[in-house]
Amino acid sequence: MSLIYAFSVSALMGVGIYLMLSRHLMRMLFGVVILSTAANLLIFVSGGLQAVAPPIIQGDMNILGETAANPLPQALILTAIVIGFALVAFAAALVLKAYGTIGSVFTDDQNDAERLGSPFYEEGPRNG
Repeated sequence: MSLIYAFSVSALMGVGIYLMLSRHLMRMLFGVVILSTAANLLIFVSGGLQAVAPPIIQGDMNILGETAANPLPQALILTAIVIGFALVAFAAALVLKAYGTIGSVFTDDQNDAERLGSPFYEEGPRNG
């Protein structure tokens, strides 16, 4: 069963990286989402997949029981989901603004700053 999850994580990461290398901003955004999902699945699988008791401390105990599930991967995944959603929402707003300003979602068309030249390169002789 772990081999299936390993192939799933590697396939998702491969697809995510492939999409992130695209020159289309929406494909890049989808690549970030898929890569985030692959990372969440990797954390979830690394926590162990067993049918164990939920991570709840009973009223007469001070610590988790030995058969309780590890709550750390679950907390990490929940945090990663929230941060990933915020990242995707911010990136989608940037893509929408870039499309409204430039009129294209291809990175080849977004070269206005290159036409202005480098602010660090001064034309003419240097005084020194």
